[in-house]
Amino acid sequence: MKLPERINSDAELDDVLASPSEADLDCASRLRGDVLILGASGKMGPSLAQRLHRAIERVGSSSRVIAASRFSSPPVRAALDAAGIETIACNLLDPRQIAALPRCENAIFLAGRKFGTTDRTDLTWATNTVAPARVAEHLRGSRMVVFSTGNVYVLSPNDGPAPTEDDPPAPVGEYAQSCLGRERVIEFVSRQQNMPALIFRLNYAVDLRYGTLVDIARRVRDGEPIDLTVGFFNAIWQGDATSYAIRSLELCAVPPAILNVTGPERISVRETAHWFGAAFGRPPNFTNREGHMALLSDSSRCRAQLGEPAVPLEVLRQWVAHWVGSGGASLNKPTHFEVVDGRF
Repeated sequence: MKLPERINSDAELDDVLASPSEADLDCASRLRGDVLILGASGKMGPSLAQRLHRAIERVGSSSRVIAASRFSSPPVRAALDAAGIETIACNLLDPRQIAALPRCENAIFLAGRKFGTTDRTDLTWATNTVAPARVAEHLRGSRMVVFSTGNVYVLSPNDGPAPTEDDPPAPVGEYAQSCLGRERVIEFVSRQQNMPALIFRLNYAVDLRYGTLVDIARRVRDGEPIDLTVGFFNAIWQGDATSYAIRSLELCAVPPAILNVTGPERISVRETAHWFGAAFGRPPNFTNREGHMALLSDSSRCRAQLGEPAVPLEVLRQWVAHWVGSGGASLNKPTHFEVVDGRF
């Protein structure tokens, strides 16, 4: 797919995010059975569902995409319905509603809770461990890609190696601990029920309406200080992340495979802020001293198995600058990439 020079509207952005790549089409041509997407109304679910649905349609497959979520935002459900995707309203904390879900051959589990953890730790743990455990038991005959996070790793020195999938987790804070809990319950069901699975450790996806690059760009544009406590980060275009998630279905294994998913670059907060400052014609303001540790992941395995991201950092940065500079919409969901104590 030829990349546009800029993205000018929500409709155009949604279309770019949902456009399948040649690799997605190849995967869809080999797909057998339906795909159930759980947590399909969050930040990534709608575009993932539509990308997969388009790929299936283009290759003439008989597989269906079924999107399950609470659908607290009716327009999200309406858009999926209009695209021809079957939707199911389901609260994944209700065992009776889980029991009513179709047992599809394939599943992608995106549901989770991060922000607000410090106020309702019990809800975070239930959402991130109890719900996936119940879903996995119900779908034990499926193969399942389960979203997790790079937060399960210990922070890395700015100038040291980033964690690989072979490094042991060392989560800080209850959010990251509960995400490791999700991984462990999936591993248990996988081993007990011979369910192929893949743990999809993602950080940080960028949609032009949210993401680390967007956070920095908006702060520069608005003259707000940029916190340097965490001086480096990884980022990946959300479309590339959803493409990897779809194609990860073919990498599921028993016990679960693990995949770090992010871009290849170690991106400097300071340099990124100066780049956006030049784009907007205003110098950035900084606060706090640059720390020595950062949340980083080594995505070499992902890129070796599934290819390089289709959208390189220089293109993504240009898209973000145009979007933010022209007043594009925001989800108002900051990533809080500067947090080091795991409290979200």
